[in-house]
Amino acid sequence: MTTSHPYVRFRVDLERPSPDEEQLVRQIVGAMESANRQVAAKHRHGLRDAHAKSHGILAGELRIEPDLPEHLAQGLFAAPRSYPVIVRFSTSPGDLRSDQVPVLRGLAIKVIGANGPRAIDDGATTQDFLLVNHPTLPFGTIGEYAKLQKLLDQQLRQSDLQQRVTRLRARVAARVLEGLGRPLPPVIEGLATANNHILGETFHSMAALRYGDHVAKISAAPWSEDVRALSGRPVDRHPVDSALRDLIADFFARHSAEYELRAQLCVDVDRMPIEDASVLWPEELSPHHRVAVLHLPAQDPYSDARRRYADDVLSFSPWHALEAHRPLGSIMRSRRVAYPRSSDRRHTMNGVQKQEPSSIDELPA
Repeated sequence: MTTSHPYVRFRVDLERPSPDEEQLVRQIVGAMESANRQVAAKHRHGLRDAHAKSHGILAGELRIEPDLPEHLAQGLFAAPRSYPVIVRFSTSPGDLRSDQVPVLRGLAIKVIGANGPRAIDDGATTQDFLLVNHPTLPFGTIGEYAKLQKLLDQQLRQSDLQQRVTRLRARVAARVLEGLGRPLPPVIEGLATANNHILGETFHSMAALRYGDHVAKISAAPWSEDVRALSGRPVDRHPVDSALRDLIADFFARHSAEYELRAQLCVDVDRMPIEDASVLWPEELSPHHRVAVLHLPAQDPYSDARRRYADDVLSFSPWHALEAHRPLGSIMRSRRVAYPRSSDRRHTMNGVQKQEPSSIDELPA
């Protein structure tokens, strides 16, 4: 550590909901449901409100590091052991866009056999970590998200080409602002995403969660040499619309991959706020520490059976969680309402019974 600040102890009153939070959540969930109905009508199939497009679904292991110090040996990470996991790589929009549209990419980890008191009494034994390849949310509170809802609705109606042009302009604007030393507006920051190889990305929880006795953000960074070599590698400009699926399938046909799962503990709630996920937690205050290694062996990551299971049967939610890793902050609290509503609607529309796995054997080959 490079700071003398103690690690912040988790307390219920660290969270401070705004008076209009419930109203804003209802507004946002209603808008998401309206957009989702339009997408379902287009595809004649129910999709997720967010991260609708899968690029790869993998079986692996989460190997907890041995001899972690007490402040890191918390919750799921309290003792060294290996957990089976299901991992899903995805793209953030709630529609099936071409992979040539440079948008945020996701890495969802479902840990199986996570026994203990639950954040929500759901009867499950899974712990989900939902990570995105950007460290912060441009709309870091539920209030800011509500303000950006119109922009998100406009993007739904844009063609892939229109979205690519919009994002190219945003990247140009971002370079100009960065050259002038000026901060990026949230809209520009959200649109100026690079389109790089998904396996070389570093993924972040963006929002905070409980970390046993403490509070943390979680990230997953390339660890093995083969995936570190992919960091920053641009996606070919002229491939098929599902280029990321093909890149992942080609990689795992011959290689395994490892990512280090890291915790960044909160040491100062003013400079590392819990309610505003748009604020980057400074690494000079609290660095990222490896707490586990995510191991993904060579396999077929996108068989028809596996895709159907991940897209139609499974649900991923930060609230599939141990109480020791309860999601925190207004964005996370909104997901407690939004995610089950989306999941129920998708499963009902497709006539599929949702299931929370209790064994890795439930993932099709």
